[in-house]
Amino acid sequence: GGENSQADIARHAREWIETNQDTVDGWLHAARSATEFMIAMDAMDDMDDMDDMSMPGEGVSVNMARANWSTGYFQAEVYKALLEELGYTVSDPSQAELGPDIFYVGLAGGDFDFWVNSWFPIHHNFLAGELADGSTVSDHVSIVGEEMLAGGLQGFMADKATADANGIVDMSDIGDNPDIAALFDTDGNGKAELFGCNDGWGCQIVINDTIAQNGWEDTIEQVSGDYSALWLDVVARYERGESVLTYTWTPSAYITQLVPGRDVIWLSVPNPLDSQRGAAALPADQCPGQPCEMGFTAADILVTANNDFLTANPSAGALFEQVKIGVIDVALQNVRMDGGENSQADIARHAREWIEANQDTVNGWLAAARSAG
Repeated sequence: GGENSQADIARHAREWIETNQDTVDGWLHAARSATEFMIAMDAMDDMDDMDDMSMPGEGVSVNMARANWSTGYFQAEVYKALLEELGYTVSDPSQAELGPDIFYVGLAGGDFDFWVNSWFPIHHNFLAGELADGSTVSDHVSIVGEEMLAGGLQGFMADKATADANGIVDMSDIGDNPDIAALFDTDGNGKAELFGCNDGWGCQIVINDTIAQNGWEDTIEQVSGDYSALWLDVVARYERGESVLTYTWTPSAYITQLVPGRDVIWLSVPNPLDSQRGAAALPADQCPGQPCEMGFTAADILVTANNDFLTANPSAGALFEQVKIGVIDVALQNVRMDGGENSQADIARHAREWIEANQDTVNGWLAAARSAG
């Protein structure tokens, strides 16, 4: 982007250190205390009954799933690796990649023990689902911990060139104006195609309900399908100079490809669903329609687990209560995946590297989990 002098790079490094100061202080403390640390470790090696190295999960098999959106793969691998540190034998989450419409029913029925890809509040409707015995999903599962509070920002984007040329700042500028909507018509039916979410995702439901609530059925229609393929189509259209209207979310690498404020703008929603109210703290150059009601409440990304599993495995439950993962860490890992490091082995390696980089904090989580067992 032009900040490429040696002074710029040195400044970037200092800014990164300041942003991660608590973690950095831990590294420096460990370095300064290296002699004492090694002496302590030697003494610990002589203790055969070390409580802090107990394996409360030994002999227990855990069946986890992961969501069928790639921006959640990394978190799943982090939790898998941490459970394995406690002795649990954990299934490969890539072998149970599901949409929420399938997962929550399976979780309630005991087919799975947990996943780490819940997005609340938009997943609450899945918890209300009724099972064959008359109970609901929520009777059998629990939301655990604070993995990524307010970590999921999601909403609608239009390319900046079209928006600037036509005075578009919010979704009503498109939905209430057939001539403007026609600018985003990709199939000739007169409606703006909003490239949206997969079938079975919570966001698909919210988008359709938002269109219906605002009376935009004749001007805007959601295009559903494999999101990765849809996004590639959006980027290709943008690069050809075409108008684009799309849904996306963070943390993800998507907004590094179409950058808010430069390539696209976030569109506010003047009349969001009651369940999705709450303005996002985005600057006006990225979201000109202030206050920036995005049509989605900032989501808490959290663990949801089967109640029987939590009762039988207090150490796992205590671990789930402890773990927190930064939005920026996930976004940076997503950029690595987007750059080609996207095999299952790559993602597992990213998780291990993240754990090593945050080892002092992780050790505290593991100690709390061992104490609970």
